[in-house]
Amino acid sequence: MSKLLRYCALALALVVMLFIAYQTYVAIKLWWWIDHAPTSTAFMRARLDAMQGADAAAKLQYAWVPYDKISSNLKRAIIVAEDSKFADHEGFDWEGIQKALEKNQKKGKVVAGGSTISQQLAKNLFLSGERSAIRKGEEALITVMMESILDKERIFEIYLNVIEWGDGIFGAEAAARHYYGVSASRLTREQSAKLAAMVPRPRFYDGNRNAPWLLRKTEIILQRMPQADLP
Repeated sequence: MSKLLRYCALALALVVMLFIAYQTYVAIKLWWWIDHAPTSTAFMRARLDAMQGADAAAKLQYAWVPYDKISSNLKRAIIVAEDSKFADHEGFDWEGIQKALEKNQKKGKVVAGGSTISQQLAKNLFLSGERSAIRKGEEALITVMMESILDKERIFEIYLNVIEWGDGIFGAEAAARHYYGVSASRLTREQSAKLAAMVPRPRFYDGNRNAPWLLRKTEIILQRMPQADLP
């Protein structure tokens, strides 16, 4: 074997070892989160870095609360707004992905993602915000591991506690207090529907709380909430 081929073989072996090591790290973290709350996520850390670039004293608002301390109204609103088949699929909504692809092709740009709650959580917990085939592949691998290690209720519990809900606002408890001055357990149907409608663009809607699209989406979510199938 020539020297070049040996170097290539060693480089490939190193890449494979690093890949396996990272997947092992992810699996261990997911296993730990079966009964421990995440203290931060990759997305939280990225947002904090960005905020502190403008203000060194900036801090995130984040407080973990258990599943039974989050209003069922918010749970229902998030399910119908983000992933109506969450309780039934195994991490991927193939029909939703196909519809998103068709919509994007029709528009000629990315206007719909088709990501499930599990996929969104995988990205928020571990990955950067860049869009690439490699990142999407890693997101899929993490989603499969997550669905194998954590049950649906735990996935949803973590999701509700770590997603962004405004500029530096993370999780249901911080969002409830930021927008309505109440705990997450006391959110009404209307408050929950509006919070769910904010999820796609939380920082924008934090400063535009009466935007027409937000109000229309809130009404649609309110109408659909009774159909939610909770884990």
